[in-house]
Amino acid sequence: MSPLFRILFASILSTGIASNCLADSPNSSGTGFAVTSDGWLLTNAHVVEACSRIEVKGKGDATDPRIDSNNDLALIKIAAPEPLKPLVFRRSATRLGEDLIAIGYPLATLLADSVKVTTGNVNALAGVRNDTRYLQISTPIQPGNSGGPVVDRDGFLMGITSATLSKETADQIGITAQNVNFAIRASVADLFMQSQSIASQSGDRAADQPPISTADLAEKLTPSVFQILCYGKPEAQAAVQPPQSSTSAPAQPTTAALIDARGCDAIGFDYRTVKDVTYSDCHEICESDGRCKAITYNTKYGVCFLKDNVVALIRNSDALAAYSSMKATSVIMSDFTSYSGMDTPGGDYRRLRDTNYLECFTACIGDNVCKAFSYIPKKSECWLKDSLGHPRITKGVELGVK
Repeated sequence: MSPLFRILFASILSTGIASNCLADSPNSSGTGFAVTSDGWLLTNAHVVEACSRIEVKGKGDATDPRIDSNNDLALIKIAAPEPLKPLVFRRSATRLGEDLIAIGYPLATLLADSVKVTTGNVNALAGVRNDTRYLQISTPIQPGNSGGPVVDRDGFLMGITSATLSKETADQIGITAQNVNFAIRASVADLFMQSQSIASQSGDRAADQPPISTADLAEKLTPSVFQILCYGKPEAQAAVQPPQSSTSAPAQPTTAALIDARGCDAIGFDYRTVKDVTYSDCHEICESDGRCKAITYNTKYGVCFLKDNVVALIRNSDALAAYSSMKATSVIMSDFTSYSGMDTPGGDYRRLRDTNYLECFTACIGDNVCKAFSYIPKKSECWLKDSLGHPRITKGVELGVK
């Protein structure tokens, strides 16, 4: 990891969490928001990782923290005597330049301790070094915003506030970059929730839905957003390392355990296929094979695909995937959904011959014009599409949709 990369988020705990070291007070605070009606809240891992006790202000202590340090995400559970109002994950792809709104509890010990709303735009569709797990946003971010929702103008969840460009980075590069902030894509959070068997709600704007003002959105969404208070020994909090996976590369783990990604297909090079096995069998075969870096298990046919590399995850309801923790720093959590035996006629603007599925996927993900691709294995042929027709069953076609 380069020195600049290390510096970039070296101050994430101070820029992403509001600190307060007074006795009998929380060590830090952040933001979380409801993702289920029965009490599950989503936030950043670095908001809750070092806490001996987690309090959701006005709701009591949280329990059962589920941590994904690689992607700086966490789920916590509160007792909800009345159903919460979960935010709805957006289905449609994020567009460059879109308006957005961030909601959270920044600088709660200095300014008003109420929820605050700020507006901005999507500046880039990737984070540092083209990390596609992240969006770059112009929405002002202050200590305490970490873990808060970033929503579009219709109130659908686009991302989770995670990090800002630190002063150390500004000193390193010699300029003060303004409003360079980052949010984890909602699609990455959705995958995390799936891995924990927690279902999210998703939707899109209705065609006849009138524009919603910022004030109306704030009134609608702020009841779903909560301040999170972290209690613990100050020395333990200070010892926590910033979540370098927030667009930089985390330290390599010492063991190559497999990370499960249910509902996904691992995109990589297949070197072996094992039929008539269970997912557990597939898992064990990979763990005992030094060459194996990832697996995809087809639940419909009971087939295990062993892969010697993995570059991305693509959603597939008929698949169970797992990948080596040694590859966690490089795996792209993509917005694509995969469909076998399906095609969408029309929209073809580019044809790639003598190619494989991985090359087809990579060509589409690297092209902002591309909305989907059709790959025909028998012909080793890839078609990139800039629009989607009506889906239809088509044997021998692998469809990927952003």
